[in-house]
This record gives sequence, structure tokens and C-alpha cells, in this order.
Amino acid sequence: MLIEFLVTVILTFALTAVFSRILIPKLKSLKVGQKILDIGPRWHKNKEGTPTMGGLAFIAANIIVFAIALPFLAKYETVNLWGTVICFLFALSNGLIGIIDDRAKIFKKQNQGLTAPQKYLLQLISAGLFLFFMTLVGAISTEIYIPFVNKAVDFGWFYYVFSLIFITGFVNSVNLTDGLDGLASSVTFVVAGFFAVAAFACGISELSIFAGLVIGATLGFLVYNFYPAKIFMGDTGSLYLGGMVVAMAYLLGNPMILFLVGIIYLAESFSVILQVAYFKLTHGKRLFKMSPIHHHFEKCSWSEIKIVFVFSIVTLIFCVIAWFGLARPI
Repeated sequence: MLIEFLVTVILTFALTAVFSRILIPKLKSLKVGQKILDIGPRWHKNKEGTPTMGGLAFIAANIIVFAIALPFLAKYETVNLWGTVICFLFALSNGLIGIIDDRAKIFKKQNQGLTAPQKYLLQLISAGLFLFFMTLVGAISTEIYIPFVNKAVDFGWFYYVFSLIFITGFVNSVNLTDGLDGLASSVTFVVAGFFAVAAFACGISELSIFAGLVIGATLGFLVYNFYPAKIFMGDTGSLYLGGMVVAMAYLLGNPMILFLVGIIYLAESFSVILQVAYFKLTHGKRLFKMSPIHHHFEKCSWSEIKIVFVFSIVTLIFCVIAWFGLARPI
């Protein structure tokens, strides 16, 4: 299990770095560049034209490495192979939604691609199919483990309603986190590190492979995505990573743990929700200088590197807290 995990990380890292290097000039030649909103921080304007859709690099790397790892997972009797494949297809489906959205942005030559209802409908379909097939193969039940309480609660049919909101919410939260050079990659690297440790503690082989795929992907992409970024992952990459994060939580059998390890994702989402609500209630006043919250700290004169570092450390601290709420065999 350890050797397979390490091989997954190393191979994914190498392929992602190589594919990113090949993709940068290719995307530049196709003029697949990021458009920057006028309402954003003015200093972000110098990022305009930076190649986007870089998530294609680590998605391709993950597909190759997952295909190699699958036969090795098949030898473990405890692995629900169909469930594992469904989880990966779910992440890919979110990556596909990101590709559609990014392509629409490029053709429209603006920052908005799909409309919010269009994107959310596709995400609901993806999440619904994920839950349907995971239930069909016996990979999930309607019980939800509550961290720290050491108790599982059967939600019955409401489990599926909750899960649809939970899944799409977290996928979109990861998407919102992708707003600074290396931010989504760094935070998600830490989150994947937690799931890797949890996989070994609980003896979940398929989870260790997924964690290895995400660790290798984020590290390999950071070679070119860390400040100053030479390439952006786009919605292609951030929605795919969101799908992988959710998939890891379900493979662990403990989706509620994301409320701790995904604290930064939540902060990004809730900062937007609070900003909009406060703006409407106060007829034009703002709670934050700008949302999502990473832009607020930018407006407070924090450098991008400092924000990435602090957000990653906060994620690490909450991952340590989550460790004590993790249900695992003794």
C-alpha cells in the first residue's frame, strides 16, 4: 500500500510537471488566456493573458496513473472497485463541466462562461448520478458519521437531499478558492495529505491512491502555478479538484470531516454569501473589502505568497483537529 501510494505520487508529479510544461506554449499559441474582471484588484490586470485550462495537465496525468493503479487495487478484497471507478468518473465529470465553462469564456472573450444556473444544473446532474451509482454498488449508505460524537445517524431519504447540496457546495467552494497564484493547489495539497494519513490509519487502499493522485497533481502543477504563475488551472482544474476532494471524503466514509479539513473552502464560499447578503440588507455597504475572502486580505496589503502560506497553515491546523474526530480502527 505504501509503495503503491509513493509510486502514484511520484508518477503523477512527474507527468503533471511535464504536461504543464508542454501545455503552456501550446495554450499561448491558441490564445487560451485568462480574462480578468474589471471589478477585481487592479494589480491582477497584469495576469491577463496568462494561459488557463492548465487543469488539463493534471487531469491527463491522473487518468494515466489511475489506469495503471486500478489493476493493483483489484487485488485487495476490501476494495469496492466499482465504487472507486465511480468516484474517479465523478471527479472527471466535474472537470468536464469546467472545460465547457472555460471554453465558453474563451469564445466569449470574457470572464463568465456558463451562467450560474447552467453550471449548477450540470453539477446537480453529476452529483445525482454519483449518488445513484454509489448506492447501486453498495459503496455508500444513508448513514452519516458525526465526527467527535462517535456515532452514525441514519438520515434516510434526506441523506440524498443533503448530499446533493453538500457535494455541489464543496465543489464550488474549491472553485472559489482558485483566485490567487498557487492558492487552490496549496490548500488542496494539504487536504489530500490529511486524506493520505487517514487512508493508512484506516487501511483504505483506494483512498490512498486518490490522495496520491491529488498530492502529485497539486505539487506538479505548483511548479508552474506558484507565484508568479505561468499557467492557471481554470475551472477545468478547480472543479476537477473539487470533485476529487469530495470523492476522497466519501471513500473515507466520513463526508462531514470536510467541514473541518475544508475550512478554507468554506470560508471562501461563506465570505461571498455574507458579502452579497450584507450588501443587499444595507443597500450598498460591504462586509469585506472584497470577496472571496482572499481578495479581502489582498486589499489589506497581504502579498499573494503570504495569503497562500497562511491559508495552507490554517488548513493544516484544522486537519490536525479533524484527526481527533476521525473514526478509525484501533
